[in-house]
Amino acid sequence: MDCLTYAGNLRNLTAVADKPGYTFTRANICDRAALDALLDEHRPRAILHFAAESHVDRSILGPEAFIETNIRGTFVLLEAARAYWKTLNSAEQQAFRFLHVSTDEVYGSLEPNDPPFCEETPYAPNSPYSASKAASDHLVRAYFHTYGLPTIITNCSNNYGPYHFPEKLIPLMITHALEGKPLPIYGDGMNVRDWLYVGDHCRALRLVLERGRPGETYNVGGRNERSNKEVVAALCAILDELRPDSPHAPHRQLIRYVKDRPGHDRRYAIDATKLEQELGWRAQETFETGLRKTVQWYLDNAEWVREVQSGSYRDWMDQNYTTRGEMAAQEHTR
Repeated sequence: MDCLTYAGNLRNLTAVADKPGYTFTRANICDRAALDALLDEHRPRAILHFAAESHVDRSILGPEAFIETNIRGTFVLLEAARAYWKTLNSAEQQAFRFLHVSTDEVYGSLEPNDPPFCEETPYAPNSPYSASKAASDHLVRAYFHTYGLPTIITNCSNNYGPYHFPEKLIPLMITHALEGKPLPIYGDGMNVRDWLYVGDHCRALRLVLERGRPGETYNVGGRNERSNKEVVAALCAILDELRPDSPHAPHRQLIRYVKDRPGHDRRYAIDATKLEQELGWRAQETFETGLRKTVQWYLDNAEWVREVQSGSYRDWMDQNYTTRGEMAAQEHTR
């Protein structure tokens, strides 16, 4: 179920569209009547809650949508799940799971020598996005402790891979580099993130859904800390190799430093020991292998990229990055 806002794309699901277990419904998780009807019709054994507004920059420019979807939407979904769960028999109730997919950003920002986030790290969100996700985490936890709804929370580091909507760092840089556009890096480029290939995240979620303990939180991370500068340099090097005849090579010449965003967290890192030891999960992709697969996918799927770059997306890109570039240039000339 998805409401197909700006980043929603049914073409991403073409490979499973004919599978007997697949059904798509366009609806909003804030629509309680639609949720009740779907649960009554399909009688699921689990709910995986991925639905969220997820881009920090968008949350700074327009926080209300994040409050609506991430907090109110999670509340409505929990209420619908709780009502449905109460209709199940005892065995079905024991087997049911509500898996809430969240982010490492709820933990705030780390100093360079701080240990990575673990499941006991206190929450300290610093953006409207992370604050809204922290609130949704708290709601999910409360529904387990108050009502007994068998919920599980996962907090994951930055994902990357195929089908990534090109407003996030890696797909943005790939698509811009291929077009010879500037590669905008915030501030000094030394903000650090822990990168996880999306396929590894999906494998983790399958394990948590199958064997995770209700009421628990599991952190999912790739143990791949990289600064934004390092990420962009690495993908530029891959593009130089895979597209040596590009008129824009070497692609690093396209890098531009722009004004930093407000409240930009300096470092995230995840300690996935609990997930690794309890459920036996390990990331199968290194950052190097995962990034190469990702760059190759975007090279092989230029039509997909063209289709998702709609007018509304271009308008937002202009609003967010053009203004930052102008401000950075003004500061540089002072």
